[in-house]
Amino acid sequence: MASFMGAYGGQTYALMRIVLGFTFLFHGTQKLLGFPLPPPEAPAFVIYVAGTIELVGGVLVMIGLMTGWAAFVCSGLMAAAYWMAHGMNALLPLQNQGELAVVYCFAFLFISAHGSGMWSVDAARSSASPSAE
Repeated sequence: MASFMGAYGGQTYALMRIVLGFTFLFHGTQKLLGFPLPPPEAPAFVIYVAGTIELVGGVLVMIGLMTGWAAFVCSGLMAAAYWMAHGMNALLPLQNQGELAVVYCFAFLFISAHGSGMWSVDAARSSASPSAE
């Protein structure tokens, strides 16, 4: 890590988690609510399953509640979405327009391994709970 950013690792991770969840939840609102764009052409079960995971998972990751599990499910959704919508068209994400699915997949996988971090409901709940002494 660049030395000038070393002191801000926790804050930049929290910002990444918040922004990633915020941008992801709008994929769910698009599918379920038609906002901010009309839903994409896809079978109804894909729209409702993926849209629900994107909306609920995005909110949970953004606010930092049950972040590890929510991010893990979102990562799996993006892996499946990549292969269903992009991976069979061409080998490389640049060729098949699957870059966003790949980035979401691995960013969520990182978050699932790293946890909620600061500025999260999980952190607030753990600091507010009495110690088990």
